[in-house]
Amino acid sequence: MIRFKIEAELKIGGGGRIHLSSHIYHNIISVENLLAAWREFLRNKRGRKDIERFSLHLTDNILALHRDLFDKTYRHGPYHAFKINDPKPRNIHKAGVRDRLIHHAIYRILYPYFDRKFIFDSFSCRREKGTHKAMNRFRSYGQIVSKNYTRTAWILKCDIKKFFANINHDILKKILAQSIPERDTLWLLDQVIDSFNAGLPLGNLTSQLLINVYMNESDNFLKRELKIQYYVRYADDFVILHHNRAYLESILPKISEFLGRILRLSLHPDKVFIQTLASGVDFLGWIHFPHHRVLRTSTKHRMFKKLSKKVSKSSISSYRGLLSHGNTHKLLQNIS
Repeated sequence: MIRFKIEAELKIGGGGRIHLSSHIYHNIISVENLLAAWREFLRNKRGRKDIERFSLHLTDNILALHRDLFDKTYRHGPYHAFKINDPKPRNIHKAGVRDRLIHHAIYRILYPYFDRKFIFDSFSCRREKGTHKAMNRFRSYGQIVSKNYTRTAWILKCDIKKFFANINHDILKKILAQSIPERDTLWLLDQVIDSFNAGLPLGNLTSQLLINVYMNESDNFLKRELKIQYYVRYADDFVILHHNRAYLESILPKISEFLGRILRLSLHPDKVFIQTLASGVDFLGWIHFPHHRVLRTSTKHRMFKKLSKKVSKSSISSYRGLLSHGNTHKLLQNIS
């Protein structure tokens, strides 16, 4: 019966949205959720050999994975490592298709639950958030703090050193255990977390959720303990705005101490500064001024280097979309 249900689901592309309940693990490993996760996983990935191999015996593979999860005999497989240079050198670790399907299945169930717990001003890897909304939030806060640009607005800009590599597994598991009472779900999350030796791999969908769960501790410390009002975070990059430089200088040691003591993270010594908005603040690839923003020079050079090669119309449209978020009239004229 299960086999026929799978085939029917695949044909109609159905499967309603599953809500988090007291049976979290059951929801994650259900055939319905695994199928829905597979459909989401397939987006923009068709034609790849490893995916085609898995698809060839999809019914059997889904059932076998469901059985391994039900019996708790599932073990996460190894990663394929490779490097990218966009915008800077990064080590990416790609899991196998079976494991990436699990990542999607976990994400489908746990993301809505945890997203409700996150502060509004956390913008990375969240639906209906992203870099552009983070930049717009920063701009609106700059206008508020400067009283419509009639007084100086000071910005404390911080970056966490080797963020993904320094996520502590034990601390992350303790944070998760405070929110998820179900042992089976915690067991599965342990399999994913411990599948990587140090920190979290950049290539996992679950990493996007887990870094926000981890940094939510810091977000709440800043908002509730330090009572910081004007704060914007995107992954490991965050800014705090205030009209008094001395105030920002006074909270910086407190932030650094909390990150080190509670999360075992440290601020990057070369990427922490306090400056005025009028002098131009480098945040999320743009230099922000009171009345405009311009593309960071390194970002601009990288963009034109790519455009010097043969690129698709969709890539050109993406770059034009990127440039539309700042004062880039002359740059847009150079993109055809």
